[in-house]
Amino acid sequence: MIFPVRSLPILITLLSCAGPSGGAGDPAGALSSREPEHAWVIFGADSVRADVARTEAERERGLMFREAVPDGTGMLFVFERPEVQGVWMQDTHVALDAAFLDEGATISSIESLEPGDPTVKYSTGPVLFVLEVPRGWFAAHGVTVGDTAVIVFGRE
Repeated sequence: MIFPVRSLPILITLLSCAGPSGGAGDPAGALSSREPEHAWVIFGADSVRADVARTEAERERGLMFREAVPDGTGMLFVFERPEVQGVWMQDTHVALDAAFLDEGATISSIESLEPGDPTVKYSTGPVLFVLEVPRGWFAAHGVTVGDTAVIVFGRE
């Protein structure tokens, strides 16, 4: 929790949030609390459907207390500005990997995280995003440090 498209530039797109009527997206990020925001974090042909944690409270809770994180899912922590960030696993019951992504959505480091471990693991430099996925997802999909993601924000 928070206390390829290998050479393509990042593409961050807001999907329409108005449903079938086809209204405009939500460029200010003021999404209703009734409908959770999601992001699709895409690395070449592989993607993760992630819950989005933008607020301090959402980032602090992260994936705590969940008994499982299904393959292909995770959580994307989004910060206001690039800074060194840390993650820990207090009250988290599943093994995870965390990728630290800079403002261009390029992975600067990947950390393996043990369930319940309160030790904070920090990014190696300023990051704008942290993507947490089930342990081994990055390795199984050949995603490594230096890879760049395409991130698409929206709702289901």
